[in-house]
Amino acid sequence: MTAVVTVGLDGTPESLSAARWAAREAELRHATLRMTHAWILLSAEPTGSAPESEQNYWPKRIMKEALGAVTSAHPDLPVIEDLVAQDPVSALLDAAGESRMLVLGSRDMAPMASYFLGDVGLHVVARADSPSVLVRAREERDAAASVADDGDVVVGLSLHGPCESLLAFAFDSAARRGVTLRAVHGRSLPAPAYTRGGLDPYDSGTAAQDARRELHDVLSPWREKFPDVRVAGTVSTESAARAVVRGAAGAGLLVVGRRKTRPVLSPRVGHVLSAAVHHAPCPVAVVPHD
Repeated sequence: MTAVVTVGLDGTPESLSAARWAAREAELRHATLRMTHAWILLSAEPTGSAPESEQNYWPKRIMKEALGAVTSAHPDLPVIEDLVAQDPVSALLDAAGESRMLVLGSRDMAPMASYFLGDVGLHVVARADSPSVLVRAREERDAAASVADDGDVVVGLSLHGPCESLLAFAFDSAARRGVTLRAVHGRSLPAPAYTRGGLDPYDSGTAAQDARRELHDVLSPWREKFPDVRVAGTVSTESAARAVVRGAAGAGLLVVGRRKTRPVLSPRVGHVLSAAVHHAPCPVAVVPHD
């Protein structure tokens, strides 16, 4: 069965950037690109009416624009056009279940709105069964954008639970791109490390050393599975969210995890994922794991 990478389209500049990113990813994975636009009012194909008066005029225009952008850069890529008469969240969740990856556009956020991703994106990322990648809009002539495409893959690790799915995705992504994988772990220092005179060098040094050893132990078997991938591990004695965002500087892709099962009263996405989605300067892959 042919692998599929799905991109969700909504007519925004962000979704067009997502389509371009998804097309490149589909080529790297030797996959088919499925472009999905869901509109619950999508009607049956009319006959005999002017195109501009059709109820489906705008959905078709959104699809045509994205298709043109993709095929001009990737003429040999197999593409499926998918117009769906369904609620967008439901349609994208269904598509995610049938795809290796789901790619969505993500808005740049002002500081006052930094914790709001948007209803559709937030619901999908929080519930998708497959990895979801969020891509921001950019100027196509921006030189930095082309560099970022081939930047390192960065993965944020908590080291407090299973992370096999996360590491498998991150190592595979780095291998396909031929770039370095940078593993970042942030750990807040224990209370005894803080004294009236500042940080206690022994307690802070011991905590950092323990974290580096744990990170090394987690990465070792994956280095053996992917011997051609260059790996760099970094431990920061700061909050995990800050460490991950800082670590993503200059990256081509940031990979973070999302637990499939969360406590009933907890937020739909954790603080590390929220910080990564809204503040990382590159596409963010969200990998669900146990």
